[in-house]
Amino acid sequence: MVEAVRWVKENSLALAFLIMFLLAVAGQAVAGTLEFNDQQRAEGAPPVSVLHYVASSAFAVNVAENWQSEYLQFFLFVMLTVWLVQKGSPESKKVDAMGPESDHQQQIGAHATPQSPSWAKAKGWRLWLYSNSLGLVMGLLFLLSWLAQSVAGQAAYNAERLGDLRDPVTWGAYVTSPEFWDRSLQNWQSELLAVLSMVVLSIYLRQRGSPESKPVGASHLATGVEG
Repeated sequence: MVEAVRWVKENSLALAFLIMFLLAVAGQAVAGTLEFNDQQRAEGAPPVSVLHYVASSAFAVNVAENWQSEYLQFFLFVMLTVWLVQKGSPESKKVDAMGPESDHQQQIGAHATPQSPSWAKAKGWRLWLYSNSLGLVMGLLFLLSWLAQSVAGQAAYNAERLGDLRDPVTWGAYVTSPEFWDRSLQNWQSELLAVLSMVVLSIYLRQRGSPESKPVGASHLATGVEG
């Protein structure tokens, strides 16, 4: 029991976001079903169950388009913060620390510690792969969710076209259509604005105890310092 409580405490941040994520998905499924059925009744079609809606392209495209924009945000932030800095922001490295840093700073190869992951002590392709694994995985997740959005979006778009007695479009035609890019860019611009706001506002504003904020008494010019 004590070990279980300790495990929950040590993983409480991930667990909290996982629970909120599942609740949000469940809420989206219910609300989406109600909205979808309202459209069905307006068109004289029968309503569908929650399970039927969750398995539909309409639900899949709404979920995937949000996922891909989130992973795009994290991919860009992970990669750009290697080389770009913002003076005064805790979301940035120190101004003079631009670049991938030395092996000593990164604790890799001959500079690895006994507690370092085994691949941090390796050489060649394994070290390169592990050194870039976060960016690579975030980029891969973005591409996969983008692909899922495009496939589900094509199916949903064609369902609408068939309902209007218009010919369906190919996947290539859909991903180059205004419909696809309107949906994508709506999400991209909001995510990029959110990151910009966090980077800039954290220069001047504080949240006591948060690692996303500088210490309350830190200078506005202090960079790469977390509370």
